[in-house]
Amino acid sequence: MSSATPFRLPLAGVLRLGRPSDIWFKPALSVVVAVAPPNLILLALGRLDLAMYTMAGSLCALYGHNRPYAARARTLVWVVLGMVAGVATALVTASLTHDAVILVTVGALLAAVQKTLCDATRVGPPANVVLTFISSASLFAPQTLGQVPGHVGLALATGAWSWLVGMAPGLLRPHGPERRATAQALNATAAYADTRGTGDGHARARAASAAAIHAAWQSLLAAGARQDPTRRALERLLVRAEVALAAPADADPARLRAWAGELRGRRRTLRLDIPAEDAGELLGVDTERAQPRPSLRHRLAPLAPIAARTAIGCALAGYASLALGVGRPYWALVTAASLYQANVTLTWRRGVQRVVGNLLGVLAFAALAPLAHLNALALVLCCVALNFGAEALIGRNYWLGTVCVTPMALLITEFARFQDPATLVTDRVVDTLIGALVGLVAAIAVTNRRAGDRLEDALTTAERARENAARLLAEPHPAPRALDDARRGLAAALVDLRATADAASGEWWQRALPEDRVVLVEQSGHRTLAATVRRQGLAPRQQDAGTTTEDIRP
Repeated sequence: MSSATPFRLPLAGVLRLGRPSDIWFKPALSVVVAVAPPNLILLALGRLDLAMYTMAGSLCALYGHNRPYAARARTLVWVVLGMVAGVATALVTASLTHDAVILVTVGALLAAVQKTLCDATRVGPPANVVLTFISSASLFAPQTLGQVPGHVGLALATGAWSWLVGMAPGLLRPHGPERRATAQALNATAAYADTRGTGDGHARARAASAAAIHAAWQSLLAAGARQDPTRRALERLLVRAEVALAAPADADPARLRAWAGELRGRRRTLRLDIPAEDAGELLGVDTERAQPRPSLRHRLAPLAPIAARTAIGCALAGYASLALGVGRPYWALVTAASLYQANVTLTWRRGVQRVVGNLLGVLAFAALAPLAHLNALALVLCCVALNFGAEALIGRNYWLGTVCVTPMALLITEFARFQDPATLVTDRVVDTLIGALVGLVAAIAVTNRRAGDRLEDALTTAERARENAARLLAEPHPAPRALDDARRGLAAALVDLRATADAASGEWWQRALPEDRVVLVEQSGHRTLAATVRRQGLAPRQQDAGTTTEDIRP
């Protein structure tokens, strides 16, 4: 049976502040270290007008802070290359034409490409927004073709500096990202264990725990094949989290949280009382590491509606800004680009947050402008402080970080020369409202009918994974490696099913979603998952009185 959920654009909780990120200070400090030296050098040389190009590379330091260092090294390289490619395209275009309509069109297409690639590669925050901000601003920078190589070289040089800044913490805490991911999985599982697998919120807690465990495994796999005592301990802790997920009534939440606390500590050597694992406990780690990842083309295909929304919304926002005679149409374009999330509901929430943050941000700029206009050094220091504030606050809610991002963006436009604050404020407010309104209209107009198809595919994958695990459970003596593979495959399928269902439920103008089927597949899948854990001897067999032969029926 399928049921239709009424489509709503909620306001409740949109502006509510959350807890700060566990590592809020890392991107905040990194961006300060990456931005300040190049800007101060330009200031000393009297060439602060080149700061926009150095900022392009410096802002790459915002990326990859949740990734293990081996994966972070690769990610930052691609981010820097992507940033430089966007800047180069924008500067070449700016040098060849001054037609604002063409510039906006190119900016919209760049925004769509950046959004699609960032979503497909799951590069993580700040995703495409920073890339689009820099490339769109570069489109409207006065430029000649002969200047392009030098300006692109500045972006590339500061991008290399950002890579060093991003990798530097690995010298002190080489396993820091994996430890944090494992700690998050343990805490999420402890929260689920508190429910004892019952109550109104247990399904949501179970899904959150499964997602955190899956993310932690992916973090370990991304770190590479090198084994050491810390890596081995983290793998064993994740197995303990999987056991607690399968048997919440028998889990010890206090012990899970104690392990998480130890992982977050400063000691490089872990001192953990972890039960000795069975011989087959970690069989699936090497096997899972060897499994092929979906191709980039496969990951790009479902994102076509999001790419279309971004391209159309950004272009229309820029054209509307031009029609109203606003001096910086790329602000409207960037506002539209920043809205687009996994579905219309999340896009609406981001739109409200963006408007509120920008309006408060222009007030902050009006208050800071007299101080920033004292001299060029004050201008640079204000921008550095706002960079820190944006990254420190944005984890609590997007609008709060935008309160710092908006005055920072306005001050960056003054690196070449001081401007009238009233004109900047007026242009920014108008472009914000245009970008948010037009961007939201485009999100509603360009429907994502593929969301339902993706949910059907995710359901089919989860059902097949459950059937595979159940078939192995029905065998008298299943191969340990095959059973472990089936367990991890089923866990990954259930995580993907929940994420796909959440994304599809926030879309509109589509057929009714099979919500009842999703619930049934999740319930049976988690029961089978628990049965595989018991069969492997990782958890006591008597912990779940509700288990039936349905859990192992192929």
